[in-house]
Amino acid sequence: QVQLVESGGGLVQAGGSLRLSCVASTRTSRYYTMGWFRQPPGKEREFVAAISGSGDTTDYADSVKGRFTISRDNAKNTMYLWMNRLKPEDTAVYYCAARRNTILSRNFYYDWGQGTQVTVSS
Repeated sequence: QVQLVESGGGLVQAGGSLRLSCVASTRTSRYYTMGWFRQPPGKEREFVAAISGSGDTTDYADSVKGRFTISRDNAKNTMYLWMNRLKPEDTAVYYCAARRNTILSRNFYYDWGQGTQVTVSS
């Protein structure tokens, strides 16, 4: 099991930017697909972005495509989510997740962080 810790959340005005980080307790090698999810207030958790173990393949939800960028540094066991042109509807608790599988997926993640709050004011 991989322990994951997110950081970088906060309060930002609409149009602003934030960078989220997710540090893993163990080496998240190329065998781990990793992803970002979010849970807006009063709603279910939803997929945001995913990245393959090597980092060369990514997937984004339509709602964030072109504004968010996912990346990872396996040498540092860290994944990032660069969020630009933030909107009030991006307000949510953001979670990072990992799965020991090389196939990029929006589902079947079994290791989760505790979440970090992102609030975008209008």
